[in-house]
Amino acid sequence: METSSSLIWVIIGMAIVTYIPRVIPMIYLSDKELPSWLNEWLGYIPVTVLAALLFPILFMNDQQISFSQNPNLLAAIPTFIAGFLTKNIFVTVLVGMGSIVGIRLFMI
Repeated sequence: METSSSLIWVIIGMAIVTYIPRVIPMIYLSDKELPSWLNEWLGYIPVTVLAALLFPILFMNDQQISFSQNPNLLAAIPTFIAGFLTKNIFVTVLVGMGSIVGIRLFMI
């Protein structure tokens, strides 16, 4: 497979653009103590990002909000229950994969 030099430059540029926003705050904030309110506020960011990523996957079906005949939402129910009860990511992923496969096989 022949790789053009422009493709390599695009990959290098994407790596730099991805790396810089992560390194600058780390270098700048590594020797500073953040206020407690900022630490608390930053603690909510992973939850909000996860919610923003999951909402369209769980509640949207064919570009519309759908609560019925939505395989992703139906598979999420046993997955959330397994995650809550076991607190084990491996079990949760297996239940989620099994749920979505089973639901998609029977919904067709």
